[in-house]
Amino acid sequence: MSKDEEDKSPYGAGFIAACIVVGAVLICGLAVIVVGRGSSQASTVDQRAVSAVSAPQPTDAPATQPAQAPATPVDNPSQSSSVDHQRQTGSCDVPAGDQTVPASAPAADSWEVSRRVVVPRSSKFGPATTDSDGFRHCFAHSPTGALYAAYSAIAATADQTKRVPTVKKLMVPGPATDALLQEVSTEDPSASTESPAQPVGYRIVDAAPDRVSVMLAMPVESVYMSASLTLVWSRGDWRVQPPQPGEAVGAPFAQHRDLDDFVKWSGI
Repeated sequence: MSKDEEDKSPYGAGFIAACIVVGAVLICGLAVIVVGRGSSQASTVDQRAVSAVSAPQPTDAPATQPAQAPATPVDNPSQSSSVDHQRQTGSCDVPAGDQTVPASAPAADSWEVSRRVVVPRSSKFGPATTDSDGFRHCFAHSPTGALYAAYSAIAATADQTKRVPTVKKLMVPGPATDALLQEVSTEDPSASTESPAQPVGYRIVDAAPDRVSVMLAMPVESVYMSASLTLVWSRGDWRVQPPQPGEAVGAPFAQHRDLDDFVKWSGI
């Protein structure tokens, strides 16, 4: 058995629309996740609702003063169309920059609150653009740019009232995303009152020029849970590989006793 053995969630795309990250999975009290040994010790997560994750609940204000002014949000439909065209054509104008896999915590210009999750911003790695609905995009075509995109992806899923436009913007276009969109569009878009999961560390599992797999660790009660995201360079930006039918975004999940196997990186 590997050090951090991970099992796939048994729930499909519909489940992930309501519980898209592992913290939300626990809050909904729907999953039993069997994890590995070593520093993460084999254990199971009880099938009970967890009232909240242990991460602080940030207010809708920057966590720190940014080193430079953030990108101006889009305020009207014509600008929104322009931003969408920018994202589709890849004209974000963010240089690819350093292609080194980040083995230590990158130096962010600032940490900001995006949909109740504290996320990093960098003039070198992105995001270069923030839409009027708070969605952040335009990241550097590099492993570090993908890492910044992964943190913003977790934040993007925190607002369930925006899940349809979020799926459209966040996921790699294709049949799997179309199926996910069809399912989430029929579900109740009510806002969640629970605390969203807050990434506090990462592990780059694999990195290629157009594909980066990353594990993000998030505190839940007295342990840490990890979700796994694959970022694909598509249409000029990093997008999340959507789940196949019967699978969940973020799977496989795992439980960890500490952050020894992760690079600690957070703004809280």
